[in-house]
Amino acid sequence: MPGIFTVSLDLELYWGVRDARSLQDYERNLRGEREAIRGMLGLFEEHGIHATWATLGFLFFKNVEELRQHLPDVLPDYRHGPLSSYRYIEDHAWGSDDHYHFAPEMIELIRQYEGQEIGTHTFSHYYCLEDGQTIESFRADLRAAVDAARAQGIPVASLVFPRNQGNPDYLPVLEELGIACYRGNESAPFYTPKNQREQNLLVRATRLIDAYVNLSGPNTYTLEECARTRPFNIPSSRFLRPYSHRLAPFEGLRMRRIKRAMEQAAAENRLFHLWWHPHNFGADIERNLACLREVLGYYGHLRRVHGMQSLNMGEIASVLETMHAA
Repeated sequence: MPGIFTVSLDLELYWGVRDARSLQDYERNLRGEREAIRGMLGLFEEHGIHATWATLGFLFFKNVEELRQHLPDVLPDYRHGPLSSYRYIEDHAWGSDDHYHFAPEMIELIRQYEGQEIGTHTFSHYYCLEDGQTIESFRADLRAAVDAARAQGIPVASLVFPRNQGNPDYLPVLEELGIACYRGNESAPFYTPKNQREQNLLVRATRLIDAYVNLSGPNTYTLEECARTRPFNIPSSRFLRPYSHRLAPFEGLRMRRIKRAMEQAAAENRLFHLWWHPHNFGADIERNLACLREVLGYYGHLRRVHGMQSLNMGEIASVLETMHAA
């Protein structure tokens, strides 16, 4: 097969940052997120991009009252209580901010675009490596996510672990629930799945530097590597960081880092996997969409020169299933 360019997005609204950022502090990003999503969908349609939208199960509901009717029976008992989205449901003073927490109309919009897959980001933004949670509460949470999607006629084939906290002990649960693939992490030690306590300043700083300077390599993969075990690991290559005014002088380095890895994947028939959160684009929509437009334009160049193709995670998993069976 020719090289593959895949995109996955962690669609989570405020649930994805609520244990780290206040609603007031992050409101600008959240206020612009829907406009950013429409812009992304337009660019994906223009450039023929197939993407996976790893969608939090909570987002399928219209409001908190409807959500409360579908909570799982087993809840995670995190040692650090504020990590729990279920605790937040009870503690939050619900008012006129439902659009920062729920988005069934956006899920329906995404489904209308060709090549866009609705995957799962768990039900509650579940953290698989935090102290206190168990495989039983993970199973209950993920089953609730799958059920919420299936109630809308959406089969779930792909998973993205929140905060990239992939727990290998939990992978059999994906198979139980019919999930074919997940997004794993890059292989460098500073990308190894870590809980919140282990995400220290050195780890975060090294990842930031790696976005501009090649510390971890291109992080591209052969399909043979991805097809070795089920569920299939379709690892990340690069996080598309949002535009930063402070780091604007280094934008050329950031784009060059992405394009060189994409070119290697195209020339050597490998996989390149780009990901980000839609809310990352919400605070500076125009500049972030311009960056995305440049990346997708370069994909178009690689498609013409090397035959590179765009597949979402579910489509890749179908190819890997054939290889695995052989």
